[in-house]
Amino acid sequence: MTITVFLLTLAIVAAAALLLSVNILFRKNGKFPETHIGRNKEMADRGITCASTQDREARK
Repeated sequence: MTITVFLLTLAIVAAAALLLSVNILFRKNGKFPETHIGRNKEMADRGITCASTQDREARK
């Protein structure tokens, strides 16, 4: 019984990981989106900066 639950759990986790990575794996230049605020183009276009940059500007 325990091994069945373990294998079922392993299959569900593997399927979830595969489905979450489909966009990255099968796109021609697939890569993870940039999540760091300082290097994110969309955030920069909106004038949003990271806390380190805001702190640096406030100290000037």
